[in-house]
Amino acid sequence: MSAAVKYTLGRIGLFVVVVAALWPIDMNPFLKLILALAFSAAASFFLLRGWRDEMAEEMAAAAERRRAEKERLRSALAGDDQPGEGERRES
Repeated sequence: MSAAVKYTLGRIGLFVVVVAALWPIDMNPFLKLILALAFSAAASFFLLRGWRDEMAEEMAAAAERRRAEKERLRSALAGDDQPGEGERRES
């Protein structure tokens, strides 16, 4: 499972847990949801740090792969690429 999916499910899970904890309290349901959102965001900052860091590393690696592929394609379109094994450059 990717780190982004784990982190997202963790955030949703924390929100559900906080909503369940606030459910018995007698207050406006909209206020309960707003409080649950705020408390779960604060809790996820501390509780889900590892998954958030893992997700950030995956995203950085994907961005680097995209950047390298973009540079490779730009180089190929500009004619700066070197023919690989089995390829011939036509002149």
